[in-house]
Amino acid sequence: MSTDYNYDEQGQFFPFFIITITALITLPVTYNVLKPSKELENTAPRIQSDFKPEHAALIEGQRKKQKRKERKLKRMILAVAGWLIIAWMSYLLVVTARTIPKIWDPYDVLGISRSADEKAIKSHYRKLSLTQHPDKAHPDPEKNITVESINDNWVEIVKAFKTLTDEEIRNNYIQYGHPDGKQSFSIGIALPQWLVQEGHGKYVLVVYGSILGILLPYLVGKWWYGTQKVTRDKVLVASAGNIFKEYIPFISDKGIIGALSSGEEFNDILKGHKADHGSSKLEQKILSQGDGLPHNSILGPRERKKLEDLDGGVRRKTLGLLWAYLGRVDLEDQTLNEEKIEVAPTAFNLNHAFTSIALAFGNVDPVLASFRTSQNLIQALAPGAPPLLQLPYFTPSVVQAIEGENARTHLAIDEFMRLPPEVRRRAVSKGLLSENELQTSLSVASQLPVLHVEKAFFKVVGERYIIPSSLVQLVIKGRIIPPGSRNIPEVNELDLEDIDPAEGDLDALHGRKKKVKTAEGEKSVKVNEEKEEQPPLAHAPYFARDHSPKWHIFLADSKSGKIAVPPFTFRTFDKPLFKEDGTPTFNVQTLKMQFGAPPQPGQYTFVMHLICDSYIGLDTKMEVTLVVDEASKAEEMSEEEEISEPEEDTLAGQMNALKSGNLTGAPTSRRKRVQTDDGSSDDSDTEGDENSESETDTDTDTDED
Repeated sequence: MSTDYNYDEQGQFFPFFIITITALITLPVTYNVLKPSKELENTAPRIQSDFKPEHAALIEGQRKKQKRKERKLKRMILAVAGWLIIAWMSYLLVVTARTIPKIWDPYDVLGISRSADEKAIKSHYRKLSLTQHPDKAHPDPEKNITVESINDNWVEIVKAFKTLTDEEIRNNYIQYGHPDGKQSFSIGIALPQWLVQEGHGKYVLVVYGSILGILLPYLVGKWWYGTQKVTRDKVLVASAGNIFKEYIPFISDKGIIGALSSGEEFNDILKGHKADHGSSKLEQKILSQGDGLPHNSILGPRERKKLEDLDGGVRRKTLGLLWAYLGRVDLEDQTLNEEKIEVAPTAFNLNHAFTSIALAFGNVDPVLASFRTSQNLIQALAPGAPPLLQLPYFTPSVVQAIEGENARTHLAIDEFMRLPPEVRRRAVSKGLLSENELQTSLSVASQLPVLHVEKAFFKVVGERYIIPSSLVQLVIKGRIIPPGSRNIPEVNELDLEDIDPAEGDLDALHGRKKKVKTAEGEKSVKVNEEKEEQPPLAHAPYFARDHSPKWHIFLADSKSGKIAVPPFTFRTFDKPLFKEDGTPTFNVQTLKMQFGAPPQPGQYTFVMHLICDSYIGLDTKMEVTLVVDEASKAEEMSEEEEISEPEEDTLAGQMNALKSGNLTGAPTSRRKRVQTDDGSSDDSDTEGDENSESETDTDTDTDED
């Protein structure tokens, strides 16, 4: 037997090779492209409003530009190209299958099934001999049947018959796959012969060298470098380093804006000639002063000096664009206005990095300032600007008409909605707003998801007392009450309780997922967890991104100014927020944050901060007290609540009475239960003891007998 290596001359196996390699890339890419997005921004409802801000077309253009990036265009093209290659190779397989001779099969030649026995084979052979034998069959030129084809066909029939009936030939076929015994062994190489013909070898080497020596290392290196050059907050490591250098313990909100301008991401937005284009015009706009200008009080002396001290270039222009965005300044240049809108989402992402840095230091003021900066960037308002400017059509002139010229503090949106109607309509009476514009503003305000805290308390799951170093939960019960809501129902006291899961329900205690059967089939869900309800997207007409609001909750030590428990972030709720008609449900929502209790017993008073990152002036600040008891107190309570002795009217109770020698005494646990549940007196307890005693004696005697 000889072994022969040959190339795939007819292209029979080459398509299988290409399909396999292509599918390894195409299938994962296709899944990545088609899998549904889990981003809340794609599924959350929206606040209904027909308000169109200034430069709405530019803002919408930036939103579409971002969505094009999220569509993963390159991956879509790669997936389509992969499927086209697979389809082409599949077509080649079909074509080559028609021209390649099939594997010789005696059953197929005779036209019988593989389950036929020898008797059936011989019977079928005799029938074929009556029609297919050369003496019986006749040539037919019309059907292209010649004498040679008749003879060849009969030879094949005889060969197949002997293969299935002759023992030696049959053994050869079974063992070697051929009636004549061992044959030469051929190994096919899945490369078309034309690809390795003389003169083509160098091209093959170039292709393999390019793929294995250049393309593959480049892709792996690019992936590795891409994972290493960004932080967990998805900002460049260089940007995080720049922001870290700008951090100071008492940095202000405006100081954070200056720190964010150091991000390296802005180099891509303002690359080339964009770094200097229109810089002088930009600074002239934001530094000019005048009554009635929306940017009148954007920059203080410190911020002016910060801007002027920067060398010309990307950072100086970025800082100017950020202040122009926060002041809603019309730069009277389409390119500058477009850049102003584009830098805001990038600064918002960089602010996450600043928050992480501030949390590492643990100072409360910088963390609060970073959360307020998120609010300012989403609402396009400078630090300290009136919160009412978040409402559609509201300008500084409108706010001044409502608050009064000599107002020392600004009204929050919920305070504005509680004003008498005639006060709210001052701007309308002065001709600054139309009636329709005011109604639109009131409609938007009445849809804002303001979280009102009804109750906040500490607990340990399954325990009555909190002991040192135990795992504590801060449970916050609150309701979404939009500004201006009327007919707010009273809170049901039962909704303010937090019931622990059953003692044996380990899945619920540990928050694990389990399989449940639904109408759509079996799926994994968290135990005791209702459907997650999303709040509406933030009403941010100037921000060129869709943003789902987040609520940050953390505990601070007011004496030291340090963070005691880092922020927990919530984006969904456990109960519906609004009904189908848009009216609020006023359901009590439950938010929980878990942390370790202090190692020493005592009373610990914290300041709880609850901050929404999307709206200004709707935050909550309140004191909460954590009482940590001695561990011995919990042990005493545990001993009191131990399992009671078995009742004497049971077999276990009788056996226990015999062991202890107490045949007359009633169980102490029963006495306690009667006093607690029934509130009966000691006399009634005694009567119960007497009855128990007589019954016990009788039962015991019976057992002895």
